[in-house]
Amino acid sequence: MIKFVLDYSSGVPVYRQIIDQIIFGIASGQLKLGEQLPTVRALAVELKVNLNTVSKAYKELEIKDILETQQGTGTFINKTENVMPEKERNDKLKEICIQFSSVAHSYGFSLNEVIRELKNIGTSKK
Repeated sequence: MIKFVLDYSSGVPVYRQIIDQIIFGIASGQLKLGEQLPTVRALAVELKVNLNTVSKAYKELEIKDILETQQGTGTFINKTENVMPEKERNDKLKEICIQFSSVAHSYGFSLNEVIRELKNIGTSKK
């Protein structure tokens, strides 16, 4: 199970943060096929958000066939492959890079320094 963390200062709607964290959980292997998620009510209470916020996130993922809700049983991971369309995946990478480069720049790091360090990290993980 993943631990949901919300960032109210990010400007990203809460329901979208929930969606992103579920998709990341699947992509990273933290959430497995058939794994049960918290009920809408339980997650809303845990995150201190409106029930409709969690319901909206779950419904959007159900439409994409990533989640399946079984009446009286719960909500389960229904799909673990290709959960993020290529365009959405590329958009997310661009967003991450923009945020990352902004933070690095604010600390005075040059683009070349950042690229060099990313390459070092990439080669040390192999």
